[in-house]
Amino acid sequence: MDKVNEAIYRRLAQHLDRLPDGYPPSSTGAELRILERLFTQAEAGLAVHLTLNRETAETIGSRAGLAIEEAAPRLAEMAKKGLILSIRGGGEKTLYQAVPFVVGIFEFQVNDLTPEFLSDLVEYDQTRDTTSEVKTIPQLRTVPVGVALEGHTEALPYERVEELVRAHDRFAVAPCLCRTITGMAGTACDAPIETCMFFGDWADFYANTGRGRRIEREEVFRLLEQANAANLVLQSSNSKETSVICCCCGDCCGVLGPLKALENPADEVASAYAAAYDASACIGCHKCVERCQMDAIVPDGDRITLAANRCIGCGLCAATCPSGALRLVRREDADAPPDDINKMWDVMTNARADAG
Repeated sequence: MDKVNEAIYRRLAQHLDRLPDGYPPSSTGAELRILERLFTQAEAGLAVHLTLNRETAETIGSRAGLAIEEAAPRLAEMAKKGLILSIRGGGEKTLYQAVPFVVGIFEFQVNDLTPEFLSDLVEYDQTRDTTSEVKTIPQLRTVPVGVALEGHTEALPYERVEELVRAHDRFAVAPCLCRTITGMAGTACDAPIETCMFFGDWADFYANTGRGRRIEREEVFRLLEQANAANLVLQSSNSKETSVICCCCGDCCGVLGPLKALENPADEVASAYAAAYDASACIGCHKCVERCQMDAIVPDGDRITLAANRCIGCGLCAATCPSGALRLVRREDADAPPDDINKMWDVMTNARADAG
């Protein structure tokens, strides 16, 4: 990469590093090679003028010094490539918005993955600078499977997956990025692939750009039942109004995998619940052992041992415990999430800005 190109992509990398979850530099320049694979020079030059605010092509083009005749088609192509988010605004005008590299640009490549791109990603993950990581809220929040909250009259609407779904009228589903990647490597588990569900504006984006297909609310509920049967953890955007619900496994997931590797996953996850265990009621069927994706439950003779420090409150164990020995209880440190994904990103961006 010559110095001119490097400057263009470095500026874009710095722009992305100011967004939620950041995009820190790599010691090998892998972050620049990734961007060069995704963005043309012209697209990279325009991308730095987008913000987390939803704006028209006229506004963005004006800021970038481009005529609307040039800015509009370029932004539309960038949305089609999954480099930015496009939303149909009022008056049928299309609005455009920057998105983080994760969750955002990376996930939007689900149908366009190549071995070369994934190789650069692995190198980037291994060589990126982690010294400036900022402590803030996670982008995803564990939501219990529906049946695990039966009888919990105190559960709030945004803690009940059924209520998160009923709050919307537009839905789409797309392949799971993580199991798609592990499938390309020949290491995927046998969980279903088409399990990432999107809502509202995000559903429109996925459907309109061919990343997913539109579905009805009834199919969303069917997919949630399928996820429960396949022992998958539900991860919603960390907001009261959800934009996405992922159905995650502990084998392939880019979120649960790193969590599982930690000594105390419960300390790092956003979750309102945790499992509680009554040994006197346990019948030793060990169904919960297979269900748990975080190794929080292990066999202990004719009973089990529950490691509270590893429980993320997904409810998979409680949902199928035949004796009621396992149930969900509210965590004392549970905080209310931001109202929507944009408010969530605001919280994360402000945390990065405050950290300097």
